[in-house]
Amino acid sequence: MHYGNLQKIRDGKRTFGITPHIPGGFISPDSLEKIAQVARKYNGVIKITSGQRILITNLKAENLAEVWKELDMEPAIETANSVKNVEICPAGFCKRSKYNTIGIGMKLLKKYHKMEMPCRTKIGVAGCRNACGSIYARDVGVIADISGLMVVAGGSAGYNPRIADVIAINLNEKEALKLVDIIFDYYKEKAELGEKLSFMIERLGIDSFKSEVLNRLYK
Repeated sequence: MHYGNLQKIRDGKRTFGITPHIPGGFISPDSLEKIAQVARKYNGVIKITSGQRILITNLKAENLAEVWKELDMEPAIETANSVKNVEICPAGFCKRSKYNTIGIGMKLLKKYHKMEMPCRTKIGVAGCRNACGSIYARDVGVIADISGLMVVAGGSAGYNPRIADVIAINLNEKEALKLVDIIFDYYKEKAELGEKLSFMIERLGIDSFKSEVLNRLYK
């Protein structure tokens, strides 16, 4: 395993960064200590990312294989057009949580992490309407409320920022997970190569998009 992302070229010298997979941003003390030890050994610089991951940068290409071997962790990202991560709020550990959405997040992570998509894709899950983790800026999100779960789609925090549209409200967990599946199936059917979900929604129209995915949910 030699995966690394080119970060900088300075005076002809290349440095690389790696992001180990940290499910939902939850990491054990032992794994955290191991990351620190490896970064120290190879003169790495540690950066906490916005995607609930830990980036180790300033690494040399010739050290990447040994770094991954010593970490004994899998990469968070391997291909460009794929599901990058599932961002999860503390939910069950938070006093504001209306539903313990950690389980939903982990189910989505297990199913979709690294799955090929028409473009880079992010999922967010939150246990209340505060939507910690910028869920409304994710391609697909699940947010808990007192009355049930809501599913949003089409958010983006990139160079074309967009707030996600609310697709459905008052869902139970089974319905919410099914709707996420439907949205991704429809996305893969209709999107052009390299087209973000937000762009596809704007091209097709939000009314048409909602009608199609909800018809599939309730048929």
